[in-house]
Amino acid sequence: MVHGAEAVRGQAGGHGHGEGGGSRRDFLILATTAVGAVGAASVLWPFIDQMNPSADVLALSTVEVDVAPIAVGQAITVKWRGKPVFIRHRTEEEIKAARSVALSELRDPEADEARAQRPEWLILVGVCTHLGCIPLGQKPSDPHGDYGGWFCPCHGSHYDTSGRIRRGPAPQNLVVPDYLFASDTVVRIGEVGPAGGAAA
Repeated sequence: MVHGAEAVRGQAGGHGHGEGGGSRRDFLILATTAVGAVGAASVLWPFIDQMNPSADVLALSTVEVDVAPIAVGQAITVKWRGKPVFIRHRTEEEIKAARSVALSELRDPEADEARAQRPEWLILVGVCTHLGCIPLGQKPSDPHGDYGGWFCPCHGSHYDTSGRIRRGPAPQNLVVPDYLFASDTVVRIGEVGPAGGAAA
């Protein structure tokens, strides 16, 4: 009787706990876990994906502008994220005037070289930093203030040819948005190149 019980115990042990049984159990656990993980991911993905910005939001975040038609001395205004953006093709005189100013003379010191990726092109958010009015200076007939740039008629802020505040209540310069030159004549506003610089 003892020998028969040991034989039965040995057979049971051989099927459930032998070398082959352990690896089979490990395989089943691994396979079940993998199937569960894939199932959980497929259930969660729609919820995660809906947090990504939609195509219309992405379209608003970047504006592509062909600057080839803008003659030297001219300026255009485009919309970006609901705000006006001034693009000015500066003259040599405007560039010289902007670069000849000592930083010590500025309320919000910033070199022109840091504000314009290419000297001839100045790109600014056209919103006064005082109370959010839109400065004048985009049209030849507009007042350009005492420094040849822009003038805010709301409270009399004067900006120079680099968009820097020179006189009036505005506390800061006109904002330079993120932008890059995708080519010699195409600017992408709202996008930065490698290391925050221009792509081309």
